[in-house]
Amino acid sequence: MRIGIIGPIGSGKSTLSRKLADYYKADLVEEPVEKNEFLPLFYQDKEMFALLSQNAFYSSLFLLMWRTKDLPNVICDSTLFSNLVFTELLRLEGIMSAMEVALTYAIADEHLKRLPDVDIHLVIVREQDQLFENVRRRGREIEKDQEDYLKFHYANYYDVLRRIFKAYKVPEKKILWLPINDMEQPLEFADIIHKIEAKFASLNQ
Repeated sequence: MRIGIIGPIGSGKSTLSRKLADYYKADLVEEPVEKNEFLPLFYQDKEMFALLSQNAFYSSLFLLMWRTKDLPNVICDSTLFSNLVFTELLRLEGIMSAMEVALTYAIADEHLKRLPDVDIHLVIVREQDQLFENVRRRGREIEKDQEDYLKFHYANYYDVLRRIFKAYKVPEKKILWLPINDMEQPLEFADIIHKIEAKFASLNQ
């Protein structure tokens, strides 16, 4: 079982990936977001560092996924498709130029050819108020004073993701749209597991 988790900023990708990796005793691929030296620079000057930070994320995530490509059970707390959403949102917001976006897509396309597909693209679905609260609660210094950026991100995230899935011909049967309220609640986490296993079972029919 290979699961890739996708969701907007503050949706709980890292938390859910850790819980699933522990539950399934699977290897965990964690994108090193907080340790990425380009991220603080991006938040300080998005137009200057958008291309560099995007490709830094692609490169580090690709390397992690490459190293685990032959393992049978893997949970990824991000995917290359997830990163493409950020690229497209930065284009829509006018932060990345057409040339920068085209270059980023070309790099992503080459990366995708070299990695095994995940079995399930698990998309965390949350309300905007909940996302803002999650970002506030985790208290990352670099995310302070980013309300306008986050509003645009949240307002457009799921529509952009659907377009990317369509452009890359990702079968709907491999996508699990998963509304989440509080995954720390045992009953809700049990329901999450039930939905994942039902989706996985449907792939093998």
